[in-house]
Amino acid sequence: MTFPDLIVVGAGIIGLATAYQAHCKGMSVHVIDSADRPVGSSIQNFGHACFTGQADLVQEVGRSARAGWLHAAGEVGFWAEQSGTYIPATTELELHVLQEFAQHRGEEEVTILSPKGVAQAIGSPDLQALGGAHLPLDVRVNPREVAPKLAAWLSKQGVEFTWNTHVSAAGEGVVATSRGDFRAAQLVVCPGYRLMELFPGLAESHEVRVCTLAMSLIERPSRIPQGLGMLTGTSLARYDGFAAMPSVPALKAELGRREPELVSCIANLMVTGIDQGLLVGDSHAYSLSPEPFIDEDVAQLLLDKASALLGLERPKVKQRWLGRYADSPATNLVLERPDPRTTVAVVTSGIGMTLSFGIAELVLEGGNVEGF
Repeated sequence: MTFPDLIVVGAGIIGLATAYQAHCKGMSVHVIDSADRPVGSSIQNFGHACFTGQADLVQEVGRSARAGWLHAAGEVGFWAEQSGTYIPATTELELHVLQEFAQHRGEEEVTILSPKGVAQAIGSPDLQALGGAHLPLDVRVNPREVAPKLAAWLSKQGVEFTWNTHVSAAGEGVVATSRGDFRAAQLVVCPGYRLMELFPGLAESHEVRVCTLAMSLIERPSRIPQGLGMLTGTSLARYDGFAAMPSVPALKAELGRREPELVSCIANLMVTGIDQGLLVGDSHAYSLSPEPFIDEDVAQLLLDKASALLGLERPKVKQRWLGRYADSPATNLVLERPDPRTTVAVVTSGIGMTLSFGIAELVLEGGNVEGF
């Protein structure tokens, strides 16, 4: 019997990006997933590939990820808008952090905008901003179409998919499943927060838990661009690249005084556009076994704050959901090789969509987690 070069466990965006990159390198690939299509973390997020806001040490991975996203979009045919990210500054400290970041990264990565410029860019002409910034290298995709389209394209190219199949163990070239054992020369296991089930020791050593996020989809007024990617002051305090700026400790203190409710729910207030509307969020809560409930006060708080920035008087909510992904307070990426034929890759923060194709290259080229 002939076995494939690679089995990928998990058809989330990390697994699919790995399967895609492996296929492009001429490898035979088999993907196994417990659902009948991509329905997990990879379709629940903003689809905001925020390469620029990541830490300096992972910018090479970010550049690899950006190239991978654009290459895959061209081949597969999914939407990838190179509209960048806009960040309105509503206080002097927010503007100062953006100016520090622009000086640190340079004009190719960060452009400082006038109050009128940032207001027009996000489609909110009455916004009382002090200025803002544009990150031109960032990319927007629709998370609801990317993973399904990528899986369908890979299947047409000869990548084998086994859906509706529970994986109970993986190692030494063997994947034990509810349909029996599957074998390959190499295994890449991308289980997301199911790492706690498949490799509990690894999960515990990296303090892996589940992060849940309150998110909404609202109708998009025509004045707001479909490809909008908007971050806010809370984002400057959260993403590693921004957070390394010298004025961020003062900004965090200001946010605690000015926006205590957002700080309390660990908010990263942001908005992105897709063809179905505007994605609004998000809060963060952490647990080994999270409950499924959405706190309406938190969801409404996020909606109210985003609406104020965008000048929306009565936003129409089309959907709400509780997103979830793997998280760790110790690292942004678990990349382990428990045996010579097995690689385990789990992004343990909210940057999985952003860096997926770059992480896939790390996995396939035997790279390490330096900088994460």
